[in-house]
Amino acid sequence: MTVGQPEEWRRPGPTAQQRRNDLWIGLGVTGLALVSLTLARSAGAFLLGPPPSGPEQLFWTVAVTLPLIWRRRWPAATLLIVSVVFVAAQARSAPETQFSAWAMFCVLYTAGAWGQDHRLARRLRISVIITMFAWLGIYYAVTIDRIPPDAFDDAVGPVPPVLAAMVSGVLINVLTLGFAYFFGETAWVAARREHELRTQAEDLRRSQAESRERAVLGERVRIARELHDVVAHHVSVMGVQASACRRVFDRDPGKARTALTAIEQSARTAVDELRRMLGVLRTSGTADAAPPAAGDVDRIGELVERARAAGLTATLGVYGDPVALPESVSQAAYRVTQEAVTNTLKHAGADLLDVRVRYLAREVEVDVTDDGRTGGRADAVGLGLIGMRERVTAHDGDLEAGPRAGGGWRVRARFPLAPADPPVQAQREPSDERQPAADTRRTA
Repeated sequence: MTVGQPEEWRRPGPTAQQRRNDLWIGLGVTGLALVSLTLARSAGAFLLGPPPSGPEQLFWTVAVTLPLIWRRRWPAATLLIVSVVFVAAQARSAPETQFSAWAMFCVLYTAGAWGQDHRLARRLRISVIITMFAWLGIYYAVTIDRIPPDAFDDAVGPVPPVLAAMVSGVLINVLTLGFAYFFGETAWVAARREHELRTQAEDLRRSQAESRERAVLGERVRIARELHDVVAHHVSVMGVQASACRRVFDRDPGKARTALTAIEQSARTAVDELRRMLGVLRTSGTADAAPPAAGDVDRIGELVERARAAGLTATLGVYGDPVALPESVSQAAYRVTQEAVTNTLKHAGADLLDVRVRYLAREVEVDVTDDGRTGGRADAVGLGLIGMRERVTAHDGDLEAGPRAGGGWRVRARFPLAPADPPVQAQREPSDERQPAADTRRTA
């Protein structure tokens, strides 16, 4: 629920635990009020005049304090009941006044803090406060003629004693009722603001989830576009080879056989890439983002060179016997490395960068590590990690991204390969002319 105007918000009712607490508090206050009544009767402290009978005193004491057990469940009704009984008890000169006054303060506060209809609760509390002062005025008017002549023999102040007593009573009631009203308003405002914060936090979480979903969708579409280009390339090659085969089929069967072999290999590769593309597009959607520039593992050296130009001590190592990679796998490995290097340059504050490409028995692995800070890394929870994970998942691979035990950050992605791939020339960095070959071709 979104909060519009503050007055429109309705505070939820108390929980079961809060209702149980109110029950025990109400019973406890009632018990203490009965103790206070016993002490007042024992001390003969009948401040309001001659008291009623003993059973009636018990009735008024319980009737004022016991409704506190429903104070948060039905705050408006409890306020009305306690107010009426409080005035009636004073009119009957009930001797227990301490806990009765506290019960009045409590229900006035609760009506403001827990009233679901705040406008109604405000009008009700103001009406009760006005009624209380009206009753105080009536009480003074009725009892002023019954004050004994010697009641103020010890008065020495400059203010007339009767006026001083009346002003003192008014001030006490102003403070008591005023603080009850103020604290009730404060508690209601605090509860409303807490609700707004929870609502805003939920909206923020929902917005972040939607942003992540949009990022995943956009990344999938971009990956699918790259895979589409790969499939289109192989289909075009098949068309060219088929045309050549048709032209030389009769006069040169050897060339025709070679062309057919190329068509067969291209068809298998295209089918494999098409399967990956359909897997990426398992979630329907469209995106208008332009496809990024092409890249493959042969260009990882350019990324390392770029990191050197930015001031990092960057190294590149190639391990194992390089093999010819499917174009989609080569592009995915390049993109993962590119994202990891970019995060190192932008967010890590690193001095060292190490990029390694490992050709394993049936996998190719790219490993990017640095010695930068790990706190607040953009690739820890941001969209870059989403893109890397989508690319690796599209090829049934594994991705690790997180802080290293010795400090710094690591991104490692593994892509499975087909069982048989012909060997190719070892990868070289653009900077190989300036570095010994041992820097870029090392055994695992």
